[in-house]
Amino acid sequence: MAQIKNEKQYQILLKRVENLMDIVKEDTPPDDPDFIELDLLADLVEEYGIEHYPIGKPSLNDVLKLRMYEMDLTQKSLAELLGISAPRVSEYLTGKSEPTFQVACKMHRKLNIDANIILGAV
Repeated sequence: MAQIKNEKQYQILLKRVENLMDIVKEDTPPDDPDFIELDLLADLVEEYGIEHYPIGKPSLNDVLKLRMYEMDLTQKSLAELLGISAPRVSEYLTGKSEPTFQVACKMHRKLNIDANIILGAV
């Protein structure tokens, strides 16, 4: 199969994918030429993007901040939820401290954070 060879090609094809996304709708039949073109180009653009623009692995403090935002929690309310002190939450959020096994289990259960992220295995 073809590959994108350079950044210029990538930018051109990325723009074409964006244009096609405006044209192709959920009810567009899979045998429509625009649908087929979008399907093929999206795969090429994705492959190039994965290789040249990898997404970094999430850190526990970043995931905690996101979960706090999603659940509308303050540091104090997160501390209460986890049964720890607010200063300890602050240490987790700044990356100065790692959770104990007990706290890690609570983060997993109560915040639905993947254990691999909590344990730094990702």
